[in-house]
Amino acid sequence: MTGKQKKILSILIKVAIVVFAFWFIYHKLIANKNLENFRSLLKDIPKPEIVGVIGLVVLLMFLNWFLEAGKWKHMMYNIERISFYRAVESVFCGLTMAIFTPNRLGEYGGRVFFLSPKRRVVGIVAMSVGSIGQLVLTNVFGAIAACFFVYRFVPMDRVFFITVVFFAIVFSLFFLVFYFNIRWLNGLLLSFKFTRKYKKFYSILGRYRKGELFKIILFCFARYLVFSSQYFILFVWLIPGLNYGDIIMMTCLLFLVQSALPSLDLFDVGIRSVTAVELFKHITDQHVAVIACTASIWLINIIIPAILGSYFVFKLNFFGNLKTN
Repeated sequence: MTGKQKKILSILIKVAIVVFAFWFIYHKLIANKNLENFRSLLKDIPKPEIVGVIGLVVLLMFLNWFLEAGKWKHMMYNIERISFYRAVESVFCGLTMAIFTPNRLGEYGGRVFFLSPKRRVVGIVAMSVGSIGQLVLTNVFGAIAACFFVYRFVPMDRVFFITVVFFAIVFSLFFLVFYFNIRWLNGLLLSFKFTRKYKKFYSILGRYRKGELFKIILFCFARYLVFSSQYFILFVWLIPGLNYGDIIMMTCLLFLVQSALPSLDLFDVGIRSVTAVELFKHITDQHVAVIACTASIWLINIIIPAILGSYFVFKLNFFGNLKTN
């Protein structure tokens, strides 16, 4: 294609992405009755208090995604140098594209199209390492929470409980060992003739040493603390009297279950709400408040960033240019 044809096609794709994302968001917001429940819970609460709490949760949302941008910038350091602002652009653009793609696959495209063409596949591999780090923490803290949950709410003898704890430890160690030795995956892929010819794309896995992986997982841990705090703040605020330890335990379990379920970001609110009710029913009977908390966090963490990211979609670089090549 000529340069002009590429430019026209690029604009059409960007417009289609934004229109598609807003169409999905609009229809989901219209059909979401859980947000009505959230508004009804707030009607008797003073406005300054509402603004303060919701404002804090929104600020935590920005902190969460800025941490992700910092992690992305750090991971790209040895691949392609990008500024922090460029990293923020790519992260929010990815959130827009993730809104209508299964298991957030569009998030990869939203980020790597900010890189030069020859580094995009390597960028996907690097992004996968960061995603694995986040998954490791979700599984480890989820396994710990599962042990406390079983101890408190599942009647069983001591031997069976010790067995559960043993499997939780093995489960956690497996993920930790795999993550901190992710270069083993590079060696495994090299052992197959079919995958060996693609080694220039995944060979970056062999560069990650434990010190570098530790820095990446620190970003992941900071993010985990931030979005856990969002749930904690809203549950303490809207369902007073809950035990703080119980909220933390159920939130960690909620993250664990969510990570194991395939979903579409846009429809994920339904899955989150059902899961949250099933878990939190053990510590509260205020199911409407549980659903309202979950739906509001979905709105703040997914929908608002996706809307903001639509601006950065128009900065996507699908075909590259002389400078980036």
